[in-house]
Amino acid sequence: MVMHYVVLALWLAQATAGVSLAVSWWRGGHTGAPTVITHIAAGTVGLALWVVFLVAGNVLPAWLALAALTVGNSFGDAMLRGRSRDSRATTTFWKAYLGAIVDTFQGRMPPRVTFHAVFAGFVYFTCLGVCIGATVATAG
Repeated sequence: MVMHYVVLALWLAQATAGVSLAVSWWRGGHTGAPTVITHIAAGTVGLALWVVFLVAGNVLPAWLALAALTVGNSFGDAMLRGRSRDSRATTTFWKAYLGAIVDTFQGRMPPRVTFHAVFAGFVYFTCLGVCIGATVATAG
């Protein structure tokens, strides 16, 4: 049960970084608006579903939260690929994705972007683990 709240805390930390990035984006020129808005909306819906899971104790909202997080992370990855300098030089999805990962871990992304991108994995896999654990607990 403690891990349920750890996920909430991780998600809130991630959302805080996301709000900081969104404010910068809003002030800076609004490029990629559909992608950014979908990323934010999916993350917000996922967080709300996680809170429903915590309140109701039903595992379905947790899995729906993970699904929303998956969608949000996919759009976040698209933004990361767009920021990557290597993505401009390649036409294949996987080369662009690898280039974005390399750029992120070699410090070529702004620090807030790097934190948000890397921390997304912690949120995602912790959430997945809690979903699996909660499902197993309700089945037994």
